[in-house]
Amino acid sequence: MKRLYFALLLLFSAELYAQPKQDTVIKIDDVVINENGFKTPISKQNRNVYIIDQTMVAKLPGRSIQELLQYANGVDLRQRGPFGGQADISIDGGSFEQTIVLLNGTKIIDSQTAHNMLNLPIPVEAIERIEIIRGPAARIYGINSLTGAINIITKKPTHSGVLADVHAGSNFEKNTEGTGKTFYNNGVQLGGVLSKAKQQHSLFGGYDKSNGYRFNTQFENTKLLYQGNFQIDAANEIIAVAGYTENEFGANGFYAAPGDRNSTEKVQTTLASIQSKHILSTRWTLLPRLSYRYNFDDYRYFGNVNPNAGVSKHATNSFAAEVTSTYKTNTGELGFGAEVRSENINSSNIGNHRRENAGFYTQYRTSFFEKLDVNAGAYVNYNSSYKWQIYPGIDASYTIGSALKIIGNLGTSQRIPSFTDLYLNQRPGNIGNPDVQPENAFQSEAGFKFLQRNFTFNSSFFYRNIDKFIDWTRLVATEPFQANNVGTMATRGINFRSNYHLALHDQSSFNFSLAYSYLDSKFKNMAQVLASKYQLSALKHQVTNTVDFKYHNFSVLLATRFNQRITGPSYWINDFRLSQSINKFTIYMDAQNIFDTQYFEIGAIPLPSRWVSLGVKFVTL
Repeated sequence: MKRLYFALLLLFSAELYAQPKQDTVIKIDDVVINENGFKTPISKQNRNVYIIDQTMVAKLPGRSIQELLQYANGVDLRQRGPFGGQADISIDGGSFEQTIVLLNGTKIIDSQTAHNMLNLPIPVEAIERIEIIRGPAARIYGINSLTGAINIITKKPTHSGVLADVHAGSNFEKNTEGTGKTFYNNGVQLGGVLSKAKQQHSLFGGYDKSNGYRFNTQFENTKLLYQGNFQIDAANEIIAVAGYTENEFGANGFYAAPGDRNSTEKVQTTLASIQSKHILSTRWTLLPRLSYRYNFDDYRYFGNVNPNAGVSKHATNSFAAEVTSTYKTNTGELGFGAEVRSENINSSNIGNHRRENAGFYTQYRTSFFEKLDVNAGAYVNYNSSYKWQIYPGIDASYTIGSALKIIGNLGTSQRIPSFTDLYLNQRPGNIGNPDVQPENAFQSEAGFKFLQRNFTFNSSFFYRNIDKFIDWTRLVATEPFQANNVGTMATRGINFRSNYHLALHDQSSFNFSLAYSYLDSKFKNMAQVLASKYQLSALKHQVTNTVDFKYHNFSVLLATRFNQRITGPSYWINDFRLSQSINKFTIYMDAQNIFDTQYFEIGAIPLPSRWVSLGVKFVTL
């Protein structure tokens, strides 16, 4: 406590000598969401959309995408390891395979397994905002957006500058089962921008290292991201993105506890995309995109104890091409486009497989009586294994006065089985099933949005059916788990989210946000099984709350999370961040799990106890 008091004293003392500085803040209601060419301010959205903007990214006590997403209500972020380690992500009670992740609108689909979906080369300092779209979104984002989508938008540089961020932390406990050393983590993020009149280049890199928080949970994580923006003229622009990440970690208890105590894993991911925008006329806009993703997964069951036994290696490639177009009519806006995707895998225990996918979409948005807004369309999909399917959807809103909007939507979507679901041969633990069929979802939702000056309140109720739900099950304990379509999962849910902002004076403000989600999931027509991996793991109650206060260049944020799953104990987690800016420097202190709660998000993997970190950031961007 003396150390904490001394750190607080230093921060408050520094405030007395700090130069006043105005923040550059993007108002949430001004953020424009890009949905396959349709640009819609979030205040006019008919869908249930939540934004983590760059102001909140800077305030939250997290230094990875995984850590930021755990504060988003409706998102179930289930980590096997902390600080950006491997994590599964789902939305509103779905499984980790049923949510699609995008980078600047480019789909990140891992055909091997969605366990690697968040293995992304994106340091948090490169993030402008994260968009969370709840509900089936095939009409907008295509396949695998069964329960929602998460779109990560990187910053668009406006001027040249540099960034440096270093941090270190510990829980001050010792590794009594291993080296005997104190557990720690440290890291650095570096970035630079070169901005010219018609081109801007950004380069960000990050390196994080830890000896873990219990036996064999150490990790090393390297990220590298380049983005180039080119303005050819007023009507044509190009954006190129390339990134690489390597994450090597101890995987104690990750997949096959307790036998995998010494397991290790290395995941390497390379991403590249190029997209452009062409304003062909005052009515017609064209947006083509090419993308590539390579992922290599090297898992060793016995780790360094016997590195040549129990080895699983998987290499996947995916190529995608997409073209989107919008045309403004006298009564609304028409969107249409097409995409093709080729995926292949070369694996030691999945085999060599390849498949192709093609999709075509159209949607039309119009307004009636200036208060009723309607957006309807459909996505038609062809897969080389499952042939043709069509997924329609519609959303609408009606504005009442200047502050209240009633919203509703009907949506459908599909999730194609992964190569792991189909072909895995990892006896005696897990085996795939080549006869497993795609999952299909239908969801209806109704709610309202209230926005008045410094107060917002959103609430929605939804009902969703997922047919042919895929789970890993077995009938007797001596058999391996196998992927199967186990029945229909019916989910009813209600959620609300509120935010209050109070400007005390020019240099001081107070923000309070509170969100709650309730889910009631039941299976219909369920096949009889002895055990399953995912059916009873969804959240039932979730509360997220942040309170932050800013005085000149000093800020403090307290974040609280409550999770209760269908089975298992409930738990509260409390975190905070203190930060003080002095000219171009910012000093910050994070404390995570400050009340030292013991909790689990996946299986019997305990997550870290209280962890305290200190960092310094220098920014001229």
